[in-house]
Amino acid sequence: MSREFVPPASSPGAHRGSPVDTDAERVSLYSLEFAADPHRAYQDMRARYGSMVPVELAPGVPATLVIGYHTAVRILHDPAHFPADPRAWQASIPADCPVLPVLEWRPNALRSAGSEHLRYRQANTASINAVDLHFLHSTVERIAVPLINSFCAAGTADLVSQYAFPLAFESINAMLGCPPEIGQQVAAATAAVFDGVDAEEGNRMLSEALLRLVELKRAEPGDDITTQLLQHPANLDDAELIHQLVVLYGAGIEPLQNLIINSLVLILTDDRFGGHVLGGSLSTRDALDEVLFTDPPMANFSVSYPRQPILIDNVWLPAHQPVVISMAGCNNDPAISSADQSGNRSHLAWGAGPHACPAKTPAYLIVQDAIDQLLDALPELRPAVAVDELAWRPGPFHRALAALPVVFPATPPWES
Repeated sequence: MSREFVPPASSPGAHRGSPVDTDAERVSLYSLEFAADPHRAYQDMRARYGSMVPVELAPGVPATLVIGYHTAVRILHDPAHFPADPRAWQASIPADCPVLPVLEWRPNALRSAGSEHLRYRQANTASINAVDLHFLHSTVERIAVPLINSFCAAGTADLVSQYAFPLAFESINAMLGCPPEIGQQVAAATAAVFDGVDAEEGNRMLSEALLRLVELKRAEPGDDITTQLLQHPANLDDAELIHQLVVLYGAGIEPLQNLIINSLVLILTDDRFGGHVLGGSLSTRDALDEVLFTDPPMANFSVSYPRQPILIDNVWLPAHQPVVISMAGCNNDPAISSADQSGNRSHLAWGAGPHACPAKTPAYLIVQDAIDQLLDALPELRPAVAVDELAWRPGPFHRALAALPVVFPATPPWES
């Protein structure tokens, strides 16, 4: 395949054709190489293609990746031209496509447009806004302390499998009122969907588990998001309820886990944060905001499908083909980025426009409390390996470590 230079979008000359139909080499977003050093990949993409990049989300699944900040903001605020409904696209996608369970149409706010989107969005926003944040703070502490106590005496741990994942999972379960026996099936299914490992079966398992949760909450209402959705005036049916919960789990477990871990990597390895966060000069929130700029937990997402061919940044985008916003690429666009991101919250990690994340406030609370609880209990925590030895999980959407091994002085069980 040709590797000849393609002028960036800002260069003078004729309009480039669609990245989806281009003969230029597509960048694989699912490869181990991309996962290992995405920032280098974004730099190479920018030099070669400009703000609109031809990529593959999975073998044979082309898309356009947007890595220009101002271009992304324009697209995110223009649902009339860039709706999130993928049905025309997925009609030609095989059922076993590994990214289909993440991208396929569902009757929920994330994958709908127009009045359908508004109806689902209002139900979700109202249900999330009903969460008692004071109680959530206590819930995170209640979850964190036993997790820490399960490994504190060993002097070593993997913070992904032993802390961040179970804490994110149990926090979402608590907000949704999901009991452990249903939650375990949800967790396994969600992991299969996001990692693209037997994703079709993961999708089936997820729907089955969430139907059980809906039936439970209909019989035994509680003070939780699932009950709020059931009782919302939108009058969602069972299928719609399941698919609201799919989004809440998918946008909960994986991103929360990744944000906790990516923030801990920064805090534990960067002197600007390691010394100051633990010493009190900078807050955990400052570390979170830097990570949301540099290594957002969902690095490439906010997918839309143009209604008709449209010219953006001298690139023709075809109708009904995925346009993916690179939160990581856009946040680090030289046009807007600076060396010091402290206190800067203009990143796109939460999305923007009508599909912006409605759960930003509880997400910040969960992640910040999770990190503070861990560092309070184990202040001498440090990575067990060098940063460049950490393995990142491949996948087109997330920025996620496979493991974060740490060591610390063995400590007796902690009482909050």
